[in-house]
Amino acid sequence: MRVLVAYATKHGATEGIAERIGVGLTDAGHDAVVLPADRVDDVAGFDAFVIGSATYIAHWRKEATELVHRLQPVVGQRPVWLFSSGPLGDSPTNDKGQDFKEVTEPRELPELAAALHPREHRVFFGVLDPSRLTLPEKAMRRLPAGRALLPEGDFRDWDEIDQWAAGVAEALTGT
Repeated sequence: MRVLVAYATKHGATEGIAERIGVGLTDAGHDAVVLPADRVDDVAGFDAFVIGSATYIAHWRKEATELVHRLQPVVGQRPVWLFSSGPLGDSPTNDKGQDFKEVTEPRELPELAAALHPREHRVFFGVLDPSRLTLPEKAMRRLPAGRALLPEGDFRDWDEIDQWAAGVAEALTGT
């Protein structure tokens, strides 16, 4: 199957996840094309879609939500998976004991799900490299609460991402 893996990223972490998913799909025998969401022009030749976005302040990036709305009329019965990246840290729960990935799902998720009826949405931990931050992000991180909220490091779980991509590939093989 020919699969479009489209992503929206701010600092590159989501791009890395999308590329890893593309490799997993290709290794499983699918023809995966990985593109930034704002560079997707024609989707007619794709049999399935994986769309992901970085999440900031509980929102997907604009270029990813715009792609979802462009895809809505053409997706039809083709399978779709969504992923988000963004929570930082290595704890599965926040300081209130809530599942970190559940509380960091994008606010647009119900709208995105209604538009494309994805088979699944997955949240992956992200990356924070202080050298890639904007000036306002750097200023926020200087505050004690900001450092706690925005810990430095690469928190992506490559095994989890690989397993998810393998599950998508397996589902496509059975489609």
